[in-house]
Amino acid sequence: MFAEYIKLAMSKATYEILEDNEGFFGSIPSFRGVWANADTLEACRDELAEALEGWILLGIYLHHPIPVLEGIDLNIQALESEVA
Repeated sequence: MFAEYIKLAMSKATYEILEDNEGFFGSIPSFRGVWANADTLEACRDELAEALEGWILLGIYLHHPIPVLEGIDLNIQALESEVA
């Protein structure tokens, strides 16, 4: 499920060529603060995927809301016994 979620999120990534041949910049809408830049597009994709994984894991650890993608919900739900 985690790998599928990463794949879906990465399919929404956008990339830009930086001015003066300074490489590529990538980000994923809906994932605030997830971005990368690198000399090549492939390296930018790899760095973006790493940044996304770290963002998700930290978000889960801190109980921050993680966007639901195509029905995949990585958010941890509190047990009813914990809420009461």
